[in-house]
Amino acid sequence: MAMSKARKTEIIKEFQKNKNDVGSTEVQIALLTEEINNLTEHFKTHIHDYHSKLGLQKMVGRRKKLLNYLKENDVVSYRELIKKLNLRK
Repeated sequence: MAMSKARKTEIIKEFQKNKNDVGSTEVQIALLTEEINNLTEHFKTHIHDYHSKLGLQKMVGRRKKLLNYLKENDVVSYRELIKKLNLRK
């Protein structure tokens, strides 16, 4: 199921750097994380949904590339984002 417009706006407001920011690396990673979490819940009931699993794998790969980019360019922001999203333990 797709993310609601209200939830997407809420995530963008939480992670944006300034008022007009809608596509920074942090925002993209936060949106992908939300979609990944939603799909993970979906797979608990729909185990054999292989087409969606492919989409999930692509999203995880895209998020990993964005995290690597952020880590190389802004380590402080990377660490804050990881802590906010609870991605690493």
